[in-house]
Amino acid sequence: MADIDSVGLPNTQVKLQLTTRHSDISLPENTGPILVNTNLRRYALSTLVNALLETEKPIPFEFLINGKYLRTSIDEYLTTNGISAETVLTVEYLRAIIPPIHLASFKHDDWISSVDILSSTSIAGQWSTTNASKSRGQERLLSGSYDGLLRVWNMSSEVVATSPGPGHGGHTSSVKAAKFASQTQAVSSGLDRMIRVWKYMEDADGFLASLSPQIELYGHKASVDCIATHHPSSRILSASADHSVGIWSMRKSDAPIAPAALIQQDKSRSAKRRRISTSTSTPQRGPLALLTSHNAPVSSTIFAPNDATVAYSASWDHTLRTWDLPTASLVDTRTTSHALISLTALPELNLIAVGTSARHITLIDPRASATTIAAMTLRGHTNAVVTLARDPDSAYGLLSGSHDGTCRIWDVRSSRSDKDGMVGESIYTITRESIKGEPRRVGGEGVKVFGVCWDKEVGIVSAGEDKRLQINRGEGVVGNKDGG
Repeated sequence: MADIDSVGLPNTQVKLQLTTRHSDISLPENTGPILVNTNLRRYALSTLVNALLETEKPIPFEFLINGKYLRTSIDEYLTTNGISAETVLTVEYLRAIIPPIHLASFKHDDWISSVDILSSTSIAGQWSTTNASKSRGQERLLSGSYDGLLRVWNMSSEVVATSPGPGHGGHTSSVKAAKFASQTQAVSSGLDRMIRVWKYMEDADGFLASLSPQIELYGHKASVDCIATHHPSSRILSASADHSVGIWSMRKSDAPIAPAALIQQDKSRSAKRRRISTSTSTPQRGPLALLTSHNAPVSSTIFAPNDATVAYSASWDHTLRTWDLPTASLVDTRTTSHALISLTALPELNLIAVGTSARHITLIDPRASATTIAAMTLRGHTNAVVTLARDPDSAYGLLSGSHDGTCRIWDVRSSRSDKDGMVGESIYTITRESIKGEPRRVGGEGVKVFGVCWDKEVGIVSAGEDKRLQINRGEGVVGNKDGG
């Protein structure tokens, strides 16, 4: 057994069994437990591992004990977790990754509410019914803006397609949500209370493309602030300020006739506001069902990642609700202490992440067997957390966007015990390049983030009040479920 002493006065010692899941940085198989002082922290442990590996250039390492990052001294960890120094601690080490760097920003004419990515690795790209997947460098970004338009961008910051205006089947007010449903279809919604399904087509060379209206979906009586799509079943979910969750079909043949009264109301509103009439050539359809158990605006909704017959919705009424879509029935309600504004799933961990008006993110186990509402709370933002996305490379990674003008990257293993339970802290903060060099705006004035998306090929895309799509990228920011 090796004996490595730290610099300084004698201290309590503990045996560490160092392991890794990466063959290129693994210690010899016969390396046994190593006796170290318990006052060591991450940096000293990283130095120790580099010495044992005899690396020519130091490699910064992170350390996991029982699936949690070491953020204190070993002694503090032992004391907090009630572990004896006589125990042999198994410590997993992995490379510490540098923060994601800024790659580019695409400028808009107005605030950007929503962003999505089409790539060979994105969900919409994988759902494509064509064989022509997006190769590296050919990815597309979809943005929805407060000017009422959708735009599709290439990776050279060029707009290849723009949705038509209100007189030709476009939105008559601000767009609040936009998603690719496949390589040839997109869906959007907005303040005009409508959901629109678009046909997206590119020229052979990819330099020009078009967004053509396919279906107008009527049913909501207030702003439609979030949508989710599931192309294999041709289903759309919507979250509306009218307190309801909508279930819709992307196929004209499946969808009911649109409510005549709502169509007439929309025409009247459009005529008064813009002195124009909306296109009548686009087919108009109604919802398959409207789910009405919430008693405040519904802010977000998603399909369950592993079962598209189940949906989750988050609302300003403080609840996360679970729905059975075939029967349009409420299955479960989890009540929290704050208004819920955003929503995404961490399926490998059986957790739902909800962003709150109280500046934090709550991780909720939606399973009936869960004994507590909040499995963990992620703290660090200084304003409402309005948008969330999961890490495409890691079971533990999460991206959040806030009205404080920042995006934060979280690894749920980076946590500590607190009087309120398990509390997580972000591992990286991404600020807006539009105000680089200026003093930090705590409340996010002028740089509020409204939408985020995280793609394996493109990286992290965020958008908001500064009228810019911002792209940041870092390889393996969090580390995958196999440890790196």
